[in-house]
Amino acid sequence: MFTPAFSHSGKLMLLAMLVLVSACSSKPQPSNPPNLAKANIYINQVAFDVQAPKQAVVALPIGETASRFIVYQASNIIFQGQLTAQPSFTEWGQGTHYYLADFSSLKRRGEFHIVVNTQKQQLASSTFIIKPNAYFGLTAKSIINYFKASRHTNPTDKSIRINGTERYIDVSGGWVVSGSDSGKYLNHFADSNYLVAQQGAIVTWALAKSYDSLPRLYDRKGLTLELAEEVMWGADYLHRTLASAGYFYTNIFDQKGLADERLVTGYDTINEKYTNNFQAAFREGGGMAIAALVRAHELSNKTGVQGEFSAKQYLTDAERAFAHLQKYNLHYVDNGKENIIDDYTALIAATELYRLTKKTKYLKAARLRARNLNNRMTSQGWFISDDDDRPFYHGVEAGLPIIALVEYLSIERSRKLKNKTKRTIKLSLNYQLALNSQVANPFNLARQTFKTYKDGQYAKQQEGFFMPHANETNDSWQGENARLASLTAAAIWGGKVTHSDPRGAFAINSELANFAQSQIDWLMGKNPYQVSMLYGFGVNNPPHAKSAGTMLNGGISKGITGTTLNPEGRGITWAEGPDENNWRWVEQGLQHATWYLLAMTAMTE
Repeated sequence: MFTPAFSHSGKLMLLAMLVLVSACSSKPQPSNPPNLAKANIYINQVAFDVQAPKQAVVALPIGETASRFIVYQASNIIFQGQLTAQPSFTEWGQGTHYYLADFSSLKRRGEFHIVVNTQKQQLASSTFIIKPNAYFGLTAKSIINYFKASRHTNPTDKSIRINGTERYIDVSGGWVVSGSDSGKYLNHFADSNYLVAQQGAIVTWALAKSYDSLPRLYDRKGLTLELAEEVMWGADYLHRTLASAGYFYTNIFDQKGLADERLVTGYDTINEKYTNNFQAAFREGGGMAIAALVRAHELSNKTGVQGEFSAKQYLTDAERAFAHLQKYNLHYVDNGKENIIDDYTALIAATELYRLTKKTKYLKAARLRARNLNNRMTSQGWFISDDDDRPFYHGVEAGLPIIALVEYLSIERSRKLKNKTKRTIKLSLNYQLALNSQVANPFNLARQTFKTYKDGQYAKQQEGFFMPHANETNDSWQGENARLASLTAAAIWGGKVTHSDPRGAFAINSELANFAQSQIDWLMGKNPYQVSMLYGFGVNNPPHAKSAGTMLNGGISKGITGTTLNPEGRGITWAEGPDENNWRWVEQGLQHATWYLLAMTAMTE
């Protein structure tokens, strides 16, 4: 759901959602809490690239031991290795000792499984595949199909009223935001200011960027036309939502029991009411919309695929919107102040415009935003979100500041400015690696630095695995699969700039490569609930829930969180029920599939 407040208000349109819910899965469902005291092999249930790090976590009850693991292909022993004991880890449960099984040196192609013999039993993992370009080959088509199946095709959107007026506009097209919400959004939680997440426009940008990175693979797989059609579908929608004044309309809200009609509107998540703040600032989707239109222009010219509007129109829209936000962005942000999210989204927009047009004004704009980001980097290695000392932490796009800086480096020719930017990237990636190793962390799950927020006050700075539940919206905590995938993409693309190793996996050093792979492993089943969040892949997919709506192959559920009642997001939980709350973990959303697409692209390169 777009706004968690809806799930608590009792205003969900249950009858409509019942129609949308697919038949229940026959696959085994995860328990809650995880049974960590039971012996298990936790592993990516889908695939590993031939050159990628390959690891499994073996969990044994205290008192039960093992020393070796065996990799089988069918009944044949292919590889044997020593289990590496891990430090004691009790944050998610007691009574378990963890071991690491590393088989990264296995380059053989095929389908495999792992066996571990203890003095009491034999454990066998689920099967997994090893092949070149594994994620692209196995999942790219399903991801594109997920976006196509998520298209919004309701003809009523050809005439939607703008909140507070009697004006009606055509805002047809775009993608529904999630399995249970037929609204269409450029942002998520705009009034939080620091937790704003990019929604619909970033899909268009990510699809086009993925093709630009891997054109031969898309062509070879016969996926170029399908991908380009989705890009143009998204670009056509952005053209329709561009007001004559030069700003994009932020959101088309479904009724959700709050109004009698769909509306072009802003939304106050804390007070649960519509507003007239429907102009998208850079951080509210405007920046990514500009970048997406530039990429769509370029892709249309490359492939010859056209949407309803021309490639020329897309570029005209992008330039007009950028000029408008350069003047009026401060009028549109909720608190009247720009922050880090304005910087990295505007940087991507300016970078894309300069890359294509070579107009000096866009290079100047990009340099200003890059300087802002560089100045937000602390000597320790974390970004400052605001004008004070709030650390940047994000449940969806934690890796996007680094990706924006990497994109900027592609257009910058000044050695001095490039070196400053590389320093920022290196500090950030090194800090992430240090943060992950500060505590026992058998799954190598990305940790984050944060401050809880309550009654207008921030608490002391601290670190943890999951988003704090006490934050600026009082409620914007939910599964973080998008965050993890964004960090994979940032680690690889950023690592190629600052931690390069031509002989290493993903062409980066081993520690960073292990980090990047571990986030995708978590998403694909190497987690305490042994759930593969990528629907249709792996042996245990998320359960259905009425509150989560439709479940589509290629879609990715939101994911695991800290325990419900812990304001700091400590502990761990997944789909704990009751059903009306399970959307928080189970529901599929655009941002999760989008960030997986970008991670897949980075891993394939």
